[in-house]
Amino acid sequence: MSPVWRKSRKSTNQGGACVEVAAISDSIGVRDSKNPGNGHLTLTAEQFAALLQRVKDGI
Repeated sequence: MSPVWRKSRKSTNQGGACVEVAAISDSIGVRDSKNPGNGHLTLTAEQFAALLQRVKDGI
C-alpha cells in the first residue's frame, strides 16, 4: 500500500517552501511537496520529533 502524504494545514503556496510527511512502516517519510518524485528522507519517530523541535526553536 502506498503511503499517504500530508502537508501542514499551515502550509501556504507562497514561495513553494513546503514539505509533506507520511507514515512509512515504522518510520516517517519527509519530502519536498513541489518535487515529490525526487525521493524522500526516512526518519525514525525520535529523529522526526527532534527535527520538529529544532524547527519550532528556529534552529
